[in-house]
Amino acid sequence: MDIDDAITQMTALSARSRLDVLLLLAKHGGEKGMQLPEIARRLDVSPNNLPTHLLHLSNARLVRVRRESRSVVYSACLESVHEMIQFLAEECAGNRVTVTLKNPVT
Repeated sequence: MDIDDAITQMTALSARSRLDVLLLLAKHGGEKGMQLPEIARRLDVSPNNLPTHLLHLSNARLVRVRRESRSVVYSACLESVHEMIQFLAEECAGNRVTVTLKNPVT
């Protein structure tokens, strides 16, 4: 990851609503992912506001988007989240910190 990618990802997460979406998808979406109405219901927000937030997260490679028939399904891209955490640990701690995930993403 380079500095521009890190800035893009951190900018995408700078809005509370986008961070909430990513956390929901990471905790409850799993491999299956979630559709927009389910995300809106679980976060108790209007579904009209979510497409813009999901687009920001997708452009930052923090959320994956896929089509299933007529539905659009969103899932967290945990590999990118791990890369960002690793980047921050290396850059901020000068390689004095090692980041290990409990359940590594493969």
